[in-house]
Amino acid sequence: MSPGSQLARLQMWAPIGLLAASLAALVLLWPWSPWVACVVALLIAFAHAAPLGIEFALLRFQSRGDPAPRPSFGQLLSAWAREVAYDALIFGWRQPFDWRREPDHLPAGSPAAGIVFVHGFLCNRGFWNPWMRQARARGHAFVAVNLEPVFCSIDDYCDTIDQAVAAVTRATGRAPLLICHSMGGLAARAWLRRCGGRTRAAHVVTIGTPHRGTWLARFSRLPNGRQMQVGCDWIAALPGAEPEASRLFTCWYSNCDNVVFPPSMATLPAADNRLHEGAAHVDLAFRPAVMDHTFELAARL
Repeated sequence: MSPGSQLARLQMWAPIGLLAASLAALVLLWPWSPWVACVVALLIAFAHAAPLGIEFALLRFQSRGDPAPRPSFGQLLSAWAREVAYDALIFGWRQPFDWRREPDHLPAGSPAAGIVFVHGFLCNRGFWNPWMRQARARGHAFVAVNLEPVFCSIDDYCDTIDQAVAAVTRATGRAPLLICHSMGGLAARAWLRRCGGRTRAAHVVTIGTPHRGTWLARFSRLPNGRQMQVGCDWIAALPGAEPEASRLFTCWYSNCDNVVFPPSMATLPAADNRLHEGAAHVDLAFRPAVMDHTFELAARL
C-alpha cells in the first residue's frame, strides 16, 4: 500500500467545509424557519449536484450521432441521482478518510490470478474498496495503486504501475489482470508502451476510460487533463488501437457516462467492448454486472 496520499489530504477539506457550512446554516436559519434551514443545509451538503447536472446535459447534447443508444431523460435522471450519491460517498468519505481500509493483499503462492487496480483522475486507491473486499474473499492477490503526483503527465504513473505488477507477479508467479477506471486505463496503456507490458499483463479491463479522449477534456489546462482531449497526439501514440493489442482489453462504457462522452470514446477497435446502459461515470464501476463479469474473467485467467 502507498504510505501516503496527497489527494486524500486535499480532498478531506471539502467535506469538512461543506459539513461546517451546513451546520452553520441550520443554526442560523432554524429560529427563523426550520424547514428553510433544512433545505439550505441539504443544498450546501449536495452542492456538487448542480455541476453534475450540467455534465449530463452536455452529454446528451454532445452524444448526438454517436453509435451508442441515445439516453432517455429517465435514464439521465436516474444516472444523475446515483452519481450524486456515489460522488458524496467516494469523494466525501472513501478517498479522503477511508482509503487505508483495505490493505494490499499479497499472499505467497496464491493460486488465483492476481489483480492490479488502477484508479482514475482525482481519485486514489480508496475508490476500489468494494472491489478489494471481493478480491480478497475470492482468493486473489492484489495491489491498488495511488497515482501521484495528482496533476502530472500520465506517463509519470508508469513506474507506479510497473512496481505493482511486479509485486503481484512475484506473489502469484504469473501476469496479473489490470482493472482500471477512467484515466487509469490510459495509464495502463502508457505502461504497456513504456514497460513492454503486453507480456506482463494477462488482460486489461477498463471502465469508463477515454480511450479516444473525451469532450470535457477540452476545458482542462492540467497535463493529464490535456492528454485526455479528443484527437490529441498523446492518445494517438498509445498502443491498444491496433487489433492484435485490443484483444487484450475488455472496455466497459455507458450511454450515460457524464465524464467520458460521446460514449464510443470509451471503446477500442477489436476489443471486447461492453455497453452498460444507464450508468454514470463513477456508478459504472460499481454496477454488479461489471464487477461480476470482471471477477469471472479473473477466475478464468
